Amino acid sequence: MKQPVLGIAASAVVMAIAIGFISLFDLPTFNGWVSFVALCFIPMSIVAGITWGATPPFAPGLRQPARGLVLLVTTAVVALLVAYLIIHQVIGEDRVPPGPIPTHYAIIAVVWTFWMAIMMGGWPVTAVVKPSLPAGLGVLVVSYLVTYAVFRVFFNYDFLQGTPVYLASAPRGMYMAILALVFCVTHVAAMFLVLLFDLWPFTSSPGVMKQPVLGIVWTLTTLVIVSIAMYVGVSAMGMDPMVFLTRVTVPFIFGSIMVLNMFQNSLFASMTQPAKGMANTVTAIVLGVGLAMLYGRLGPAVIGPLVSGPPSYDYEIWLANALLGITFPLLVFEAVYFDFWPFKR
Repeated sequence: MKQPVLGIAASAVVMAIAIGFISLFDLPTFNGWVSFVALCFIPMSIVAGITWGATPPFAPGLRQPARGLVLLVTTAVVALLVAYLIIHQVIGEDRVPPGPIPTHYAIIAVVWTFWMAIMMGGWPVTAVVKPSLPAGLGVLVVSYLVTYAVFRVFFNYDFLQGTPVYLASAPRGMYMAILALVFCVTHVAAMFLVLLFDLWPFTSSPGVMKQPVLGIVWTLTTLVIVSIAMYVGVSAMGMDPMVFLTRVTVPFIFGSIMVLNMFQNSLFASMTQPAKGMANTVTAIVLGVGLAMLYGRLGPAVIGPLVSGPPSYDYEIWLANALLGITFPLLVFEAVYFDFWPFKR
């Protein structure tokens, strides 16, 4: 198969598997343990896919599907250790089931691993440590340290005091935690927006395309984009932050994954920037919104009645977890770990 048929076929099969997996659980279990553990898979998958180049450094000569299986098992081992030993016990105070506070930490760990591995290119770890195995693990450790700093400084959970899910160790940072969470996740959407333009206009300046300059400029650019987007959506238009997350941020991220990973950025390969980026962006929006609506329609049949809006936000939390917690890593495993095996020889 060749693109775009390859991307369409692989995506359809993976999404069917994802929906089938989600249907195995009731809503509390899915939005609790299942999504929490699934989120912990993503940081290691970013490191394995980006820093390791989707090749296990301890077994570089493997062919598919053995290579993908080794990467998957490695990711699972690291993810389960991090989920239990670090996030569940330390951040979540060993509370069962994991509540919103450790889950938020797991979510923003994804954000800052993306930032560290892609935007910063692994700098400064990869500038000092050359072998890919320790470099990848170093990137992962630094990502979790940055996550912890952001979590303590910017997240405030005073609004949960008096509820069963409040934790005595919860940070009392600068911003209400939901706003901080939405801002962080939207930072990933802004990162993907730049990737849809193939880093244009940064590529026009060779001096910018070197780390850490690229990472700094890229970060400042995304912060501006996120600030404008949240001001327009949340402040000016009065959207509930969770609604903004699931109607704007999450669909755009999911659509970008389809364009960049599942279609391998090939849909408009003959076009030049910035026209290609504009076409990529429109396609990502259409695909993301369309697939989010599809999942939303399937939700009640898959997992039962879903109530939208406060106080529980059942629909919003389920949709975000279904798209980015479950389907997203499965798509990455197929496209990156297994290199579209068995669809592509």
